[in-house]
Amino acid sequence: MNSISSIIHSPILQKNWEESGFTAFTPVQEKVVPLIMEGKDVVCESPTGTGKTLAYLLPIIQAIDPSRKQAQAVILAPSRELVMQIHQEIQKWAKGTDITSAAFIGGANVKKQVEKLKKKPHIVVGTTGRLIELMKMKKLKMHEVKTIVVDEFDLMISSEHIREVKDIIKSTLKERQVLFFSATLSDETEQVAESLLQNHEIVKMEANLDNPKVDHVFVYSELRDKVEALRSISYFKGIKALVFFNQLERLSEMEEKLKYKGVELEVLAGESNKMERKQSLDRFRSGKVSMLLTTDVAARGLDITDVTHVIHFDFPSDTKQYIHRSGRTGRMGAEGTVICLVSKRELSFLEKLSKELNLPFQEKTIRGGGLQQPETK
Repeated sequence: MNSISSIIHSPILQKNWEESGFTAFTPVQEKVVPLIMEGKDVVCESPTGTGKTLAYLLPIIQAIDPSRKQAQAVILAPSRELVMQIHQEIQKWAKGTDITSAAFIGGANVKKQVEKLKKKPHIVVGTTGRLIELMKMKKLKMHEVKTIVVDEFDLMISSEHIREVKDIIKSTLKERQVLFFSATLSDETEQVAESLLQNHEIVKMEANLDNPKVDHVFVYSELRDKVEALRSISYFKGIKALVFFNQLERLSEMEEKLKYKGVELEVLAGESNKMERKQSLDRFRSGKVSMLLTTDVAARGLDITDVTHVIHFDFPSDTKQYIHRSGRTGRMGAEGTVICLVSKRELSFLEKLSKELNLPFQEKTIRGGGLQQPETK
């Protein structure tokens, strides 16, 4: 589909689309946007970076009636960063319209947020706890809400969020539209969707590693040597690397060792407070540091552009995890490199992964400030 004009009729949205430099819908947008426009409930699984946010924002913005000064759409997200990221996208795409929006996050001053609600934003985006709090104060009124989006749905049905998600959905009118978006779905997420949605459509997009501009390599490194491998990689010219860990304990240990060795890095982990997280992301995004150490959950849904390298410090637990981590480099036609740091014990996992993904991994060594072919013995 080369033009959005056949689906998106708003001239201002079309203008914003042209100015953004996009030429066509991504595959997930092509499938999901028409379903949302038809008013269907949707459950969508699509990897990070495939255009999910825009897939629901375009139809939502088009459907808003600016003359009705009430919340008409509510978007739920699991983290402060994701809420702010979605809100920035709303502002970008609603530019030139009379459509207003506001973001609500835990930890922020409640009085200031109540003031924001007095302006009656058309689109509300927030974390569940804070929205429930505002609803209980009778400051956030849900009776005009036509659409509810739950972003990163698989994280939102964890025990800490699910009760609140259900309460928010049930506070709206019966003829509401509910949209669930996630990078991954499980049997549990599909069961929850079944109980909350009416006659919904399921859209699953396969992650695609078939990008000729991305190299998939492995560097043989025993666990005790991986910290030295990371230190060397951090000095590659122009590098902007996301380093994935399976366990927080290992991440914290590597952070300490790397900082001791003088490596400039940031950490994005579940238990960081919101100011630390914001600072870490800002410093990494702006290129002040070359490495961001993180876990799958902490990095979920965040849009970080120009990532040159994805490094699997800990070996991914399955193909899905490898695909989702690795898809963060080589986006929008850029080049990228995915590096697995592999110990002797992990070589068999690498062979298995290579077969399952039909993806040949090249062996490299770290030499002379870059990745080189291993020396022949």
